Amino acid sequence: MCELLGMSANTPTDICFSFSGLMQRGGKTGPHSDGWGIAFYEGAGVREFRDPYPSCNSEIAKLVRNYPIKSDIVISHIRQANAGRVCLENTHPFTRELWGRNWTFAHNGQLKGIKKYPLEHYLPVGTTDSEYAFCWMMGQIRSRFPKPPARPATVQRFINGLAIEMQKLGVFNLLLTDSKYLYCFCTTKLSWITRKAPFDQAVLKDDSVTVDFKQVTTDKDIVTVVATDPLTTNEDWHIMESGEFIVFKDGEVVFRQEP
Repeated sequence: MCELLGMSANTPTDICFSFSGLMQRGGKTGPHSDGWGIAFYEGAGVREFRDPYPSCNSEIAKLVRNYPIKSDIVISHIRQANAGRVCLENTHPFTRELWGRNWTFAHNGQLKGIKKYPLEHYLPVGTTDSEYAFCWMMGQIRSRFPKPPARPATVQRFINGLAIEMQKLGVFNLLLTDSKYLYCFCTTKLSWITRKAPFDQAVLKDDSVTVDFKQVTTDKDIVTVVATDPLTTNEDWHIMESGEFIVFKDGEVVFRQEP
């Protein structure tokens, strides 16, 4: 299985602390040594770094960890390959355009039979079941909504339905964003935490790093981090249920569908 990391915040925030823990799982404290990637949103633009080598000793990962890129939405993924060879084109996250927005997708799990689903509008570059599922979902959204609907909840419910359809094929732990909302769907493992005032210290599980968030935040900041497994040892994370779907905007829950 792969591991996921996402962030939604109400102000541009760096994810260096959480990413430091995740990158250790990419070949050091975990077996996810088949590549990694991360996407940072800056307004309508997205800055991406991907590498088919283990994140624990990747020079690009070290650059990301030490370079505090500020973003309000982030999606990251470390890979343990099960479908598709280890190469750059098979490295998550994947990005496509819809409605003049960059959509980014990362997935944990296996989807048996996904390539029997017909594709519309979008084609995969690599050979993973994940990218194929992303292309199928994007085609379904584009066909159903040629223009963005007036009510965001309309497309959020539709995406939840697509995720439920994908779950029929196997494990489908999902992080997806359209640059405004962070969509999260859990089949087996996904957890999240929202940090807001009063802030406190946090201690990473996978690296000897502690941060005092009081020193790097304001009392108006709201930051939610989503991960496959909790990244810290001294905080209470919310563990999502199988089939649960949550949408975050500006660090807060705006839509939730329980199984």
